[in-house]
Amino acid sequence: MFDTLSDRLSGIFTKLRGKGRLTDADIDATAREIRLALLEADVALPVVKAFVFNVKERARGAEVSQALNPAQQIIKIVHEELINILGGEGRRLQFAKTPPTVIMLAGLQGSGKTTLAGKLSRWLAGQGHQPLLVAADLQRPNAVNQLQVLGGRAGVEVYAPQPGNGVGDPVQVAKDSIGYAERHAKDIVIVDTAGRLGIDAEMMQQARDIRAAVNPDEVIFVIDAMVGQDAVQTAEAFRDGVGITGVVLSKLDGDARGGAALSVRHVTGEPILFASTGEKLEDFDLFHPDRMASRILGMGDVLTLIEQAEQAFDDEQKEKMTSKLLGGEQFTLEDFLEQLIAVRRMGPIANILGMMPGMGQMKSQLDELDDSHFDRVTAIIRSMTPGERTNPKIINGSRRARIANGSGVTVMDVNQLLNRFADAQKMMKQMGGMMGLPGARRKATKSPKNKRKGTKGGSSRPRAGAGGGGLPAGFPGGMPQLPPGFDPNALGGGAPGGFKLPNLDFNKLMKPKKDDDDKR
Repeated sequence: MFDTLSDRLSGIFTKLRGKGRLTDADIDATAREIRLALLEADVALPVVKAFVFNVKERARGAEVSQALNPAQQIIKIVHEELINILGGEGRRLQFAKTPPTVIMLAGLQGSGKTTLAGKLSRWLAGQGHQPLLVAADLQRPNAVNQLQVLGGRAGVEVYAPQPGNGVGDPVQVAKDSIGYAERHAKDIVIVDTAGRLGIDAEMMQQARDIRAAVNPDEVIFVIDAMVGQDAVQTAEAFRDGVGITGVVLSKLDGDARGGAALSVRHVTGEPILFASTGEKLEDFDLFHPDRMASRILGMGDVLTLIEQAEQAFDDEQKEKMTSKLLGGEQFTLEDFLEQLIAVRRMGPIANILGMMPGMGQMKSQLDELDDSHFDRVTAIIRSMTPGERTNPKIINGSRRARIANGSGVTVMDVNQLLNRFADAQKMMKQMGGMMGLPGARRKATKSPKNKRKGTKGGSSRPRAGAGGGGLPAGFPGGMPQLPPGFDPNALGGGAPGGFKLPNLDFNKLMKPKKDDDDKR
């Protein structure tokens, strides 16, 4: 969503890095370019004015004039001001002292309220709550049906006493749901209200009546991040007409310019609580202003990446791999397959890599990454016997041919996987021996032959293409180096100190061209 804005800001900062000292003219020119970039991204004019004013005031202060690297200081200021516009520290849901906590959803039709109700209920259920979905949107055709389907997928009960499609009283349904929740030990009630194609008096009155009937602890306004300037006007109308306590941004995976996301917090004064990024129920998470600001500036989002990895890799799997590393046990293809499946659960590989610092400047290459590469690797490993997965050295020529036929690939593909896996095994052994981990066994050799094969000093660092170059072990080994001549250190500033980008060979994962498909 913020690709265009990120590209513009990256270009502005690249120009700054070439200057050893910033004059007032440089600051004015930079502020002007930032202003244009924000206006082109559909950010509301009052927000742009406030943002540029704060950046200019701070840029002319001592924190820049006395800095050893003024350009980096400007980037730091812009980053901090972006965080302020997005709300500073993120706020979390306010729960009632006496259950049930009532959450009312409001917004225009098509903003994604009903889908968000399913996502929020699933997320709350994962936090240990017992949510109840309430079908109070009785105007839109099949709205009740849709909520029941989403509730079934989320494993959450839906209270729907009326069929909808214009039949029933939504205010009475919402009111009765509180008593139902109390009788059935539900600690959270999520009320899905009706929307309209545009703001009208009838819609606002119904929303006010539902609010008066259920006295919600949170009134969350669901805003379509792709709408642009209209989203800000709609948010103001709901704030004044209904009274909102928080905002959820939906459809953040769209290709719009994203100005609404940067404007709504500043304009409404209410915090952004959650972000919805796709159609799946799991495409939903807490909104972190600092992480969003880092993404916009191309700094990546390592914390979110770590959180996703923690969710994808279960505790038993993590303990098993840790004990293997510490005990010096062999890393097998079975382990490799388990980690590969866990990595796939984290989502598309392009999204995962996009959260790494500096990867924003390689958007075109990330867009061409093909997840089917991982499916082929999975098929190859699953075509092996348990003995072959444990000890790949027994896989001779005839076995390779059988595995290739069973997985629908060529023998060359099988050979490449086995070669890369051998490199991954070496990397895992080295990881076990790093930092003097207790119990890890690492063989030391002073063989002149081995010394000649290694780098200077006889170190046994894996060659390019070995072990995935810093990626989790679940990534196929042998996604080697970045494009020739690419210098990771030349990427935009902002990466955490000491962070090194992984070595990746994007050509291994590129989507096949039409000519290649024809040859197949």
